[in-house]
Amino acid sequence: MIYFISFLIFLSLLFMFGAAVGLLRLPDFYSRLHASGMLDTTGLLLFVIAVSAFCLWQDFSVNTVFLVIKLIFIAVFIFITSPTATHAIVDAGIRAGMKPWKKNKMEE
Repeated sequence: MIYFISFLIFLSLLFMFGAAVGLLRLPDFYSRLHASGMLDTTGLLLFVIAVSAFCLWQDFSVNTVFLVIKLIFIAVFIFITSPTATHAIVDAGIRAGMKPWKKNKMEE
């Protein structure tokens, strides 16, 4: 069980690292937001699953079950707010006139 939990945490860190690299390396505003929104949310899901599994594996009691329920509520809250915030930021970028990056600048 501890290997499964360690694997989930490692995978979560890999997704979070991918989001950080995407924020630094991708060419424009929109692709950076896409990388951070998608990968951070996936990394959070994996991390919450790992922490919940670890808590239940260590001590299966009523308090631990309530803790896992709270963690699930936090994950649901993040899943609702992260895409909404990303959409609002992209909408603000469109209204500000930010153009998406194009590979070939000669076509413009």
